Amino acid sequence: MANLLRPATWGLFSWRGYCSRGTQGRLSAGFVEALKAIVGSPHVSTAAVVREQHGHDESMHMCQPPDAVVWPQNVEQVSQLAALCYGQGVPIIPFGTGSGLEGGVCAVQGGVCVNLIRMDRILELNPEDFSVVVEPGVTRKALNTHLRDCGLWFPVDPGADASLCGMAATGASGTNSVRYGTMRDNVLNLEVVLPGGRQLHTAGRGRRFWKSAAGYNLTGLFVGSEGTLGLITAATLRLHPVPEATVAATCAFPTVQAAVDSTVHILQAAVPVARIEFLDEVMMDACNRHSKLNCYVAPTLFLEFHGSEQALAEQVQRTEEVIRHNGGSHFSWAKEAEERSRLWAARHNAWYASLALRPGCKGYSTDVCVPISRLSEILVQTKEDLEAWRLTGSASLPRAPGAGRGGAGAAALSFGPPGTVVGHVGDGNFHCILLVDPEDPEELLRAQAFAEQLGRRALALHGTCTGEHGIGLGKRQLLLEEVGVVGMETMRQLKATLDPRGLMNPGKVL
Repeated sequence: MANLLRPATWGLFSWRGYCSRGTQGRLSAGFVEALKAIVGSPHVSTAAVVREQHGHDESMHMCQPPDAVVWPQNVEQVSQLAALCYGQGVPIIPFGTGSGLEGGVCAVQGGVCVNLIRMDRILELNPEDFSVVVEPGVTRKALNTHLRDCGLWFPVDPGADASLCGMAATGASGTNSVRYGTMRDNVLNLEVVLPGGRQLHTAGRGRRFWKSAAGYNLTGLFVGSEGTLGLITAATLRLHPVPEATVAATCAFPTVQAAVDSTVHILQAAVPVARIEFLDEVMMDACNRHSKLNCYVAPTLFLEFHGSEQALAEQVQRTEEVIRHNGGSHFSWAKEAEERSRLWAARHNAWYASLALRPGCKGYSTDVCVPISRLSEILVQTKEDLEAWRLTGSASLPRAPGAGRGGAGAAALSFGPPGTVVGHVGDGNFHCILLVDPEDPEELLRAQAFAEQLGRRALALHGTCTGEHGIGLGKRQLLLEEVGVVGMETMRQLKATLDPRGLMNPGKVL
């Protein structure tokens, strides 16, 4: 272990005064005036507090603020901003809701943050074609509210109420992906402003087909590009019919192995489950406390089924048989919308439930994904590793910040800082949420080393270092190990072709 705890910054630093630059001054007054001429003075800010708000996301990565923040209102303004910045050699950092988990909005070279949240129109709805066109300020909840009366919905649900174009940029997925796919499966077309200001429609202007064999898949190139190739200013998304009936359930298991085996067996039985989520016992206890649930504290599956009433009855029966065969118990079924909403709200708030276990600390989420056949192996090993690395503990005895250096938290030191495990196990993706004292360098290094080891274990099992959060700042070495030298060279060549000056969200992915 000692060799893994090598000196490294990893972008994780003391949370107090964590911004890397306290004053603005990299941009000339003339350049700032040119920004104002494009979007209007009220839509440009160089105030330190505003820049700091835009210099970090929900991750542990150090805040690195831009030199200015702008809020364009339409694609023409975005094009003019891109042309201005690119012509003057100023980095461009796209910004949505700031809910990312990999430092994707950190302005590592300064520059201009382009906050797209005020472009919030639903431009076109085509119910007969099951498609909608949205601007980058539209969030998934806002879209589904708008769709409520037309019998359609957009199912990709990462938990946070993220912007839909931001979700496309990071290749997001979430709890429904086992049934409905990820953003890669549900984006039909993108409008992208390229670094020099040109506007690209990745599938052709106005097109909304579900399949095509015409040329290179430019839409797929930009989904998951994390703002490094251009600014996404509109997305055409695939919609789905609202299911006739829905039922959710929770069930507890004696071991992690039993819960994961049930997941695999349910999928092998061809049960069209819509959601199947795993929570370990520490996470289940945290969710009980935070969301006022009363679930049995044990490794747990949250499930949801969509379909007709008859189909649901068959799905539920087959699922119960599988679960009981694997030792599952403490079934709880939620058929009413209010019950289901309460259950899934608790699951979506798992991040905050984890943070509440250790007030004052920050969270870091891992994001590996493996073939479903290897899920049981890696999850069981990961639980053992959390204990070995002192990154898990008793939820009833959370260690307070500063424990181990004397003081009130010392009694709980032997338990270590609590870490939780939660995952979209239906597609092999899970997260360890590590709770770290930002004032403890040794803890930061331990969390880093654990995350790197877990990423490499996933790669060894033919998986990926990131299922849905993206590469950002922290996983660039793992990306190289995942795709290889030729893969990285190909990506760099694509980047150099579209962004020869390297000004689009520099320092991320590559």
